[in-house]
Amino acid sequence: MTFSDLVYAGLGVGALAAAVLPRVVFRRPFSMPMVFLAAGAFVQLLPLPVPVVDPLTDRLWVEHATELCVIVSLMGAGLAINRPPGWRAWAGTWRLLGITMPLTIAATAVLAWALLDWPPAAALLLGAVLAPTDPVLAAEVRVGEPTDAEEDEDEVRFTLTSEAGLNDGLAFPFVLAAVALAAAAGTGWSGGWIGGWSLTDAVGKVAIGLIAGIAVGRLLGWMFFRARTSALRLSEHMEGFVALGATFLSYGVTELLHGYGFLAVFVAACTLRAAERSHGYHKVLHEFTEQIERLFTAVLLFLLGGYVAGGGLEALTWQAVAVGLLLVLVVRPLTGWVAQLGSAAGRRERMVTAVFGLRGIGSLFYLSYALGEHGFGGLAPELWSAVAFTVLASVVVHGTTATPVISRLDRMRGRTAADETPP
Repeated sequence: MTFSDLVYAGLGVGALAAAVLPRVVFRRPFSMPMVFLAAGAFVQLLPLPVPVVDPLTDRLWVEHATELCVIVSLMGAGLAINRPPGWRAWAGTWRLLGITMPLTIAATAVLAWALLDWPPAAALLLGAVLAPTDPVLAAEVRVGEPTDAEEDEDEVRFTLTSEAGLNDGLAFPFVLAAVALAAAAGTGWSGGWIGGWSLTDAVGKVAIGLIAGIAVGRLLGWMFFRARTSALRLSEHMEGFVALGATFLSYGVTELLHGYGFLAVFVAACTLRAAERSHGYHKVLHEFTEQIERLFTAVLLFLLGGYVAGGGLEALTWQAVAVGLLLVLVVRPLTGWVAQLGSAAGRRERMVTAVFGLRGIGSLFYLSYALGEHGFGGLAPELWSAVAFTVLASVVVHGTTATPVISRLDRMRGRTAADETPP
């Protein structure tokens, strides 16, 4: 038996598990990500020659693997959303993006600076990489497959899905701010970088991402549904792998233009969905992206579990544990609640939306990217330990609570609707 034979067998078991587990854990108080994390840790502890993927030494591999997983999930999230964009229709999303995300970054950075005694750049980086939410790791709190049914796009699921779709891209300026601060001041503080960062990273690249996403989405919408040539009208052929072409095109073109590709992919997906909202091809595209995303997520979480069991948390301190737990249990719920004060959503919906700010694959990408741009004073092991622990804590906390909480919310919503129905 060779190691490659073991890898093939493991990949086969993992792929089958990724197909079976969502149905096994459905309506149970644990999630598929929890299972793959535990499986990775368990296999690593066995007396087998299983290598550990170390993000410190394998940084480039980790960056591109997580990058691929994120952009595929963003395409799936955008295709699933049926609600047309608008200031009032997406009010909950704008509140979380404009209030919750900056407050979360600031609070996490202050905690890292105060408790960990990290320099400002490293503290800001920790806040920035832990800012994106990732409902893809908790299927119960995201919009399901494309449909016109109202119950599949309730306010909680819609707000969390749309928030995750946009803040995966909008967190990039803050990551680049940390890189710019580290380059300008090292372990100290300097404000000389703010002007260039504001113009280029905070405004210019966001604008390019939005424009490129809309342009690619409209082009693909015309091509898929209204092209005169049948060969170009791909909606008639119902081939799901085309979703990867749309994902890579929108991401690649935007990155070539020096914009934020994450933002462009989600915007392109929403624009493509708007081109013909009721067409069944959206379901085909979404199902394909969901399957690919599930495979990538399973592999990455398995490797993360192995990394943790193989000593990935050796640099973790109780202060970093405190920062991670405070983010998951206090900072996100509090900032999420503050952002929704005065909103039209009910009290229960606001509470669930505030609490379920899951951290996941996006955080791993941003950290590996940032450490490729700057060393941050040799704090890479501490940063990876803190981020890995926070992702683990989030997966466990939200994975065990998502099903019972969302199920109860759905039941209460059903009873309310029945009470309001006239006899």
